Amino acid sequence: MRAAWYVKNGEAKDVMLLGDLPKPQAAAGEVLVRLATSGVNPSDVKSRRARPLTEMIVPHSDGAGVIEAVGAGVPSSRIGERVWIWNGQWGRAMGTAAEYIALPSAQAVHLPEQVDFAAGACFGIPALTALQAVHLAGELKDQQVLVTGASSAVGHYVTQLVALAGGQVIGTVGSPAKARHAEAAGMKEAIFYKTEPVADRVKALTAGRGVPVIIDMDFASTGKLVAEGALAPHGRVICFGSNAPDITLNFRTLLFQSVSLKFFLVYDLTPADRQTALARLNELLQTQRLQHTISRRFALADIVAAHEAVEAGQDIGNVVVDLI
Repeated sequence: MRAAWYVKNGEAKDVMLLGDLPKPQAAAGEVLVRLATSGVNPSDVKSRRARPLTEMIVPHSDGAGVIEAVGAGVPSSRIGERVWIWNGQWGRAMGTAAEYIALPSAQAVHLPEQVDFAAGACFGIPALTALQAVHLAGELKDQQVLVTGASSAVGHYVTQLVALAGGQVIGTVGSPAKARHAEAAGMKEAIFYKTEPVADRVKALTAGRGVPVIIDMDFASTGKLVAEGALAPHGRVICFGSNAPDITLNFRTLLFQSVSLKFFLVYDLTPADRQTALARLNELLQTQRLQHTISRRFALADIVAAHEAVEAGQDIGNVVVDLI
């Protein structure tokens, strides 16, 4: 099968290889998926650049395709089923940047007929992260919610889900084009974080109270927003990422404002939370209530360019590699 892989860390143009690998087989409890698409996420870039290697890595955790074969214990009725993939490359070497992937049956989720394979390559990380973040945020009806990076792959889904829950999104964005993208998803107020003082704008939009919930993609900056009064007393911060590993927080502020901090890793959801997110996503897909945005599509031969596009951070929407 055709695949892309790397055996050392570094820049995509320096380490990414393209060629033929043996076609995998479905072991007991597994399915073999003929992949149509593979999603490229920022975590794939970070892993390629820095995560310690002990073996060859076929990157990417997200993708979509059709089940071609099943292993022992998996119903043969699944053969021919359209599916999307989660945790394709998490904790394992063989991800979705290949024509085939064999993985546990539960990690190949039914993809409704009305949803195309490109959209299916956006669910494992962006959509499930957004679903878990909103789940942890609790009741959002009639509440203002600060969503950092509201036009990002995850933020775009978060914005839609908050709006569907009856909340009002205040979103940080980097450009007018990104603001328009987030507004189309339901964002009510935009804060241009590159030129505006975010905490001051939040307070102005909330009559000085701050928002009751922040859903954040970069805790390195959110800690500062809490200290600057962007979060209301007894507020909640839901966070799934940070651009810095070591962060200083003002304990007195957190304590005296009774702030709740909730962190999660989408690859490591509890079985109950995973099922809740999968059921909610399936409901939204069946009723066609989610927007999916694909910024650019690349051939497998152009996987270096796909990674570089994600690293540049200028695309609005998800980057997808086509495998058929």
